[in-house]
Amino acid sequence: MRQWMRVSAVIIAAAAMIACGKSDAEKKAEEAAKQIEQAGKEMAKAGEELAKAGQAAGGDFAKAGEAFANAMQQMAGGGGDQKPVDPVSFKDLQTVLPTVSGWEMGKPTGERMSAPVPFSKTEVSYSKGDANVNVEITDSGFNRLVFAPFMMMMAAGYEKETDTGYEKATKIGGNPGLEKWNSENKDGEITVLVANRFIVKFEGDGLDDIKALQSFVSATDLTKLGALK
Repeated sequence: MRQWMRVSAVIIAAAAMIACGKSDAEKKAEEAAKQIEQAGKEMAKAGEELAKAGQAAGGDFAKAGEAFANAMQQMAGGGGDQKPVDPVSFKDLQTVLPTVSGWEMGKPTGERMSAPVPFSKTEVSYSKGDANVNVEITDSGFNRLVFAPFMMMMAAGYEKETDTGYEKATKIGGNPGLEKWNSENKDGEITVLVANRFIVKFEGDGLDDIKALQSFVSATDLTKLGALK
């Protein structure tokens, strides 16, 4: 389990660095991609060990371990029938940014990176009184190295509940998603993986409840996004 946590940290940190797309980070990003690939292999082994432990103990988490191992093997080896493609322009991504009544929309920004891991991204912020929401859309070009952290959460049907909120895997318009809410801090996050390619993240603070973020999800044309090429 400690190995799982250590490798998870490597993947999340590396993927975040890649997503920044800063011109002075290409060498580091290239090294990060190698670390992610190796981490995926290690995590696949960890998932297999988890499954074996679950079978020995007669617990249901054996199935979670098997699903986890399978997802990580795909990530590390680029498994699946879909080959990586060139990401669409960030300007195309901006065409599906939502407009929500009562919220003031800022100026969208965008970027596109061709190496070492191609991706494009756009984001924009919204405000309403003291509340703020940020929407970010990323085209991974079917490259699993970009959405590896998201796959981790989805693989085992992730769910967590605390005194102040929750985190849970969910389905949004038939797409796998992850929803988080903290009632104490009044902040939340909803992430959706569309067509196994596009990552849409909605983050907000100063909110009354998670419904505010859900209204942004509803206002985003995920069908149109999934059809972009």
